Amino acid sequence: MIKTLRQLWRSVGFRLAFYYGLLVAITMLAALAIVYMQTVGVLQQRMVRQVSASVQQLMVRYDARGLDGVAGEIGFALSDGRNSDNEIYLLTDREGRKLAGNLDQTPSLAPDAGDGVHRRVVRSGQSAIGYLVMRHLPDGALLVVGHDLRDQESIESLVASASAAAGIVAVLLLIGGTFVFRQELERSVGAVRRTAARIAAGELQERVAPSGQEDEFALLENDINAMLDRIQSLMDGVRHVSNTIAHNLRTPLTRVLVRLRAVEQELGANDVQRQAVATAIRELDELAVVFEKLLQIAEVEAGARRQQFAPVALHVIADDVAELYEAVAEVQGITLLREPVDIAVALGDRDLLAGAAANLLDNALKYAGTGATVRIGTHTVDGRAQLFVQDNGPGIPAAEFERIGVRFHRLDRSTPGHGLGLASVQAVVALHGGRLQLHDAAPGLRVCIDLPAGD
Repeated sequence: MIKTLRQLWRSVGFRLAFYYGLLVAITMLAALAIVYMQTVGVLQQRMVRQVSASVQQLMVRYDARGLDGVAGEIGFALSDGRNSDNEIYLLTDREGRKLAGNLDQTPSLAPDAGDGVHRRVVRSGQSAIGYLVMRHLPDGALLVVGHDLRDQESIESLVASASAAAGIVAVLLLIGGTFVFRQELERSVGAVRRTAARIAAGELQERVAPSGQEDEFALLENDINAMLDRIQSLMDGVRHVSNTIAHNLRTPLTRVLVRLRAVEQELGANDVQRQAVATAIRELDELAVVFEKLLQIAEVEAGARRQQFAPVALHVIADDVAELYEAVAEVQGITLLREPVDIAVALGDRDLLAGAAANLLDNALKYAGTGATVRIGTHTVDGRAQLFVQDNGPGIPAAEFERIGVRFHRLDRSTPGHGLGLASVQAVVALHGGRLQLHDAAPGLRVCIDLPAGD
């Protein structure tokens, strides 16, 4: 559950929808709180005014006619049928004897002040909370005027319940609106993301499908499609240049090599020029190899061979590559081990993956050093098929890991090579939607081709 919430929170659409919904919910709850406070405040002010007016009226009656006048006025107020259910009156003499009113007993004393107090009282045999104003009269009598709060508490409870219900509805709308907003945003952005993923995989002809709407996302889709058209045009131009170079330079290069080899054959074994011709032939051969590798990398990065993908047994490839390099390892004094030999199947192009595995093993044998041990193994971990090559040689600094796979980048210039081996491996792994992982084997280096497992 927590993992799911974290994944949702990482979504920009979810966060925007949540913040917007939270703002709406806070606004609604604030409005309900204001309504509640205003409603309760009006009721309380009205009650306070009524009680104050009654107290003033009774005090005027007391000044005019004494306790008998006050008692008569209280009796009339309780019998006139207006607010009789809520009115509270009590008049006692100086000895505390009840002279008039509807309270069964005198409430606890309070300061003789203008402000009222809340007290629990017993009225007509029923206990209730009342708002009371108490006055000590000059002759020692006590006048209590108040208002039963039961009806007001019912109204307050009703308003509070309505506010709580509205708050729950607001929260439900917040949750529902958040998911609806996120789904709508995902629907608009998802098409762009899926198209971008397919293009990153090499399908440069893909475009964002028009949504049919006339909103900001439609404008974004049009801009992205225009950008992709431009990129494809540039890529087509690059491929055209590459093809032109391949056709225009490969043939002259071959002719030069043929002529140089013919000249080499005509020269005598002790001829001074024979050594120069042999050196030129070696240089041109290396140039041809570099040229061929660059074209292979360009072909892989173009993604054209993705259509030929099928289930490939990486463990079989590892067996074949280990057998192929076994003699080379023996000549160099290196122990070559095939372990572990777990089954690992990936979806891909067998020739490309075999070439990548051969490149990794060739590099390990080249740089591990005499007396080293090199392992090539396969296994399947968490739905991922892995083929790795590990040696216990000098390895490479961790700071150089990020630069491994960059074309023509070489750490050891004294060893023959062109700096294109790992670049081609990187291109093949990217074409298969995998990862090329480098780890410090302490000592040595572990290079792993990690691919999605295939059926």
